[in-house]
Amino acid sequence: MGQEARSKGDERTAINRERAQRRREVARTVRSVRERLSAQDGVQPDFDSELMMLFAKARTSAAFAVPMFLLIVASISFIWIEPVLVGIWLVFTFSIWTLTVTTCRRFERLPANDRTVLPWRRHFTIGDFLYGLCWAAFFLLPSTGKATDGFEVFQFATMLIVIAMSTMQSSTLPRALLANTLPLTLAVTVTLMQRHAPLHYAMAAMAVGAQGFFLVLGNQLLNASLTMLAYRAEKDHLIAELEQANAVSDESRRRAEEANLAKSRFLATMSHELRTPLNAILGFSEIMKDEVMGPMGNRIYRGYAADIHGSGQHLLNLINEILDLSRIEAGKYELNEEAVTLKDIVEDCQSMMQVRARAKGIAIRESHEEGLARIWADERAIRQVILNLLSNAVKFTPSNGEVLIRIGSTAEGGQYVSIRDNGPGIPEEEIPIVLQAFGQGSMAIKSAEPGTGLGLSIVQALVSQHGGSFDLKSRLREGTEVTVTLPASRVLAVLPAFPDEIYTLPARKMSLRRKAS
Repeated sequence: MGQEARSKGDERTAINRERAQRRREVARTVRSVRERLSAQDGVQPDFDSELMMLFAKARTSAAFAVPMFLLIVASISFIWIEPVLVGIWLVFTFSIWTLTVTTCRRFERLPANDRTVLPWRRHFTIGDFLYGLCWAAFFLLPSTGKATDGFEVFQFATMLIVIAMSTMQSSTLPRALLANTLPLTLAVTVTLMQRHAPLHYAMAAMAVGAQGFFLVLGNQLLNASLTMLAYRAEKDHLIAELEQANAVSDESRRRAEEANLAKSRFLATMSHELRTPLNAILGFSEIMKDEVMGPMGNRIYRGYAADIHGSGQHLLNLINEILDLSRIEAGKYELNEEAVTLKDIVEDCQSMMQVRARAKGIAIRESHEEGLARIWADERAIRQVILNLLSNAVKFTPSNGEVLIRIGSTAEGGQYVSIRDNGPGIPEEEIPIVLQAFGQGSMAIKSAEPGTGLGLSIVQALVSQHGGSFDLKSRLREGTEVTVTLPASRVLAVLPAFPDEIYTLPARKMSLRRKAS
């Protein structure tokens, strides 16, 4: 036994340690996301790593597209430029591009914690600057002079395509974008300005304008990327908060289950410990109150005995109600169902409450529909429901008042019991309080009659176990009406009567064989 208890204790300790570790990880994630969402000068400080990751992915995704573009440009440029110069330029440009893609892939393979922002940003900026210098060198290559028609247009178109590609790939790092595009724009502008023609001046101005346009476009793409990362961080933040709330909820649920188990054990243990002395108190006080063993010399003592008996009954009723409610909440209240008549149960409860009603001069009236079928229910539970409702009605109805009981069938085929009084009623804002366990309204406090506030909670729970509904309507100075409805599935169908015909079996002719003498 001791070893088994120790093993269970060790298992529970391991589970608690695992849950605590999970809560710490979730809290660490929440803090990290909150820091990333904290703005500083309008830019999220922890988005630099994500922006560089987008830069690296854009470079690696175009790892084969750019070399193909380089080959196309080199092949076309053979028309105006010496092939040897073009080949040297192609080798250098392809080498720089390969180095840039390799650097980006190295950055992608690094763990998130090892990605230092400043050194890698410097690497990316230098790589783009060298790539931009290669393109600037291409635009500065001399033409052969054989056929220069269309050479400026080809250079200008190539410049626009290269700047557009660089803007799409380097927009997440503005410094790298500027280092990439500015050298080739200057090279094209200087080349065009040396021609000293109005058309070339116009094309140079357009090159400068295109540079500015693509820088603005790159800034817009950067803002879009920041917005996307902010939304992603908010989503991560929400997920982390939900995880934290889920962990807290699981911990709270575990504690609530342990507390509920402890409460159930306490009630199971204390029910016997409390009922046994209470029964003795009730028995002896009743003997003393009724003077069974002989007259009591002092009537004050007899009154004390009656008070002890009444207080003991009240305490026993309180214990029973708490135990009933605990069993219902724990799902351990089992219905002992049978075919019962709702009208008979109401009449029995009405006769039991007549003594208290007559003492206050209250008239209890009952009306019911004829021909109501039986219902399949727990008679004890339905009786407890009716008694609790009648007790409340008699308790809060003033002297010479009236309590009306109605029994009938619903439009859906079920049956209902309605108990209405002409008491002071319940304020509308107090109805939710009255329906809670141990809840009592201001009228109950003013009446100063004994009560626990568990009656309506037990009624609602028992009606819910039968699949029924509970409805309370009340208005000040007009009274209260409580309706309990049982569903049609609880109503037993009446079988049709057999016809009064007597069936006789047809007579059969029996042949007798005579034995031969």
